[in-house]
Amino acid sequence: MRLIFAGTPEFAARALAALHGAGHDIALVLTRPDRPTGRGLKLVPSAVKALALEHGLPLFQPANLKEEQASERLRAAAAELMVVAAYGLILPEPVLALPPRGAINIHASLLPRWRGAAPIQRAILAGDAHTGISIMQMDRGLDTGAVLTAEAIPIAADDTGGSLHDKLADLGARLIVSALAQLERGELKPRPQAEAGASYAAKISKAEAGIDWREPAAAIERKVRAFNPHPGAASSIGNVGLKIWHAGAITAEGAPGTILEAGPGGIVVACGSGALRLLELQRAGGKRLAAAQFLAGFPLAAGARLEISAKTTI
Repeated sequence: MRLIFAGTPEFAARALAALHGAGHDIALVLTRPDRPTGRGLKLVPSAVKALALEHGLPLFQPANLKEEQASERLRAAAAELMVVAAYGLILPEPVLALPPRGAINIHASLLPRWRGAAPIQRAILAGDAHTGISIMQMDRGLDTGAVLTAEAIPIAADDTGGSLHDKLADLGARLIVSALAQLERGELKPRPQAEAGASYAAKISKAEAGIDWREPAAAIERKVRAFNPHPGAASSIGNVGLKIWHAGAITAEGAPGTILEAGPGGIVVACGSGALRLLELQRAGGKRLAAAQFLAGFPLAAGARLEISAKTTI
């Protein structure tokens, strides 16, 4: 099938690689303009751009798709269908209507649950047992289009935002290839989404990363997992910012934020209910370290207090 592909991060790049590998004719690749990254603000291409350049695929990086010039470029591609995955720009209705078969999206949740920008992190934060991939027809709403096909996977007890992203990226790549094959055979029937059970996955902000030790240990542990690798669950002690990368909820009690023990087995911090054993940490300007290594360079003792209202950057 002749396709326009629109996507930006690694999640999308895996889908593009699968579609290209399956023999689809990629008439045009849309991705966000290169963005300044790091202290030197060097322009860095997206994962999708890197893959498109590697395979010599036609590339287009508009700042938006509202200009007539952008529409002309898309129209000239003469694609049958547009496939979208984590593109990051709004697609106006006229753009969605350009290909004869419209546009379909690879979304990382089981719609209608977790419509929006951050479905992977929100599913972990909420303690969901399952998530998955939905292949949906795009319409004017935010992830409200009819679902063509979907597949669920369990969320493991140790899944992080990063590990679940990778599982869903691989599933999305496989499912979109399967969905297009079924679409060509006329085997897929769009299923309108029910509004019952719909929820919104708002973009993750740095302000959310701060740990409130008055919350239950289980909820904080989910935050640590959901925000690994970005933006990282944050706390602080004194004037030193910390990020918590790996932790486990345990049964113990104390004043929220109080260190109950600190040793090679971890740093135990009391929460609103239960406690959290911190296993991997990072201080401002430092590296991610296992608890024993962290304590060797930054000693902590029982009775010390972590801030309830944490700093969110280090």
